[in-house]
Amino acid sequence: MPELSRSQVVVYAAIALALLLVGARAIRGGGSAEPSFAAADSGGASSGSFSVSGQSSDLVVDVTGAIRRPGVYRMPAGSRVNDAVTRAGGPTSKAELEAVNLAARLADGQQVVVPERLATGAAASATATAEDAPISLGTATAEQLEEIDGIGPVTAGDIVDFRDQHGGLSSVDQLDQVPGIGPATMEALRERLQP
Repeated sequence: MPELSRSQVVVYAAIALALLLVGARAIRGGGSAEPSFAAADSGGASSGSFSVSGQSSDLVVDVTGAIRRPGVYRMPAGSRVNDAVTRAGGPTSKAELEAVNLAARLADGQQVVVPERLATGAAASATATAEDAPISLGTATAEQLEEIDGIGPVTAGDIVDFRDQHGGLSSVDQLDQVPGIGPATMEALRERLQP
């Protein structure tokens, strides 16, 4: 085997380094996080569906109540309740938007309910039945949560904080992760809350 000159060693080393860099880039490029967009929606409208490595980061939410086009909609991750209401055609003239936290983050499987404004005569009778009606987990205030047996101001605040930190909740069972909520409290929550 002939001996290599110093310049030949440098050239071979440069070629080997270039091949290593190209190979590393090709390997890293194989798991590329390039977004791919697909248009699909059950309501006939199209939406951008962001996908990384084949996993969709979209949310599917049910928007109902006093809105123009109630239905199930696919929304991008990180969307807010306001985005879902807008996507469903916006509120009707009878909508009581003040009862909905439009800034809350959406969670997959969440139902967004936009209630109708009550007539003044119906308000008194509705208040009596509202005490027995299930409370929406996605929009419940700390004060509403305190009305549930076994929930005090601290636990109600913890539930609201937990919901906000996790971008909403899709199931009452997720509240089992909140400190201070035991089995008896979970039963009371299941009876009084809806997802």
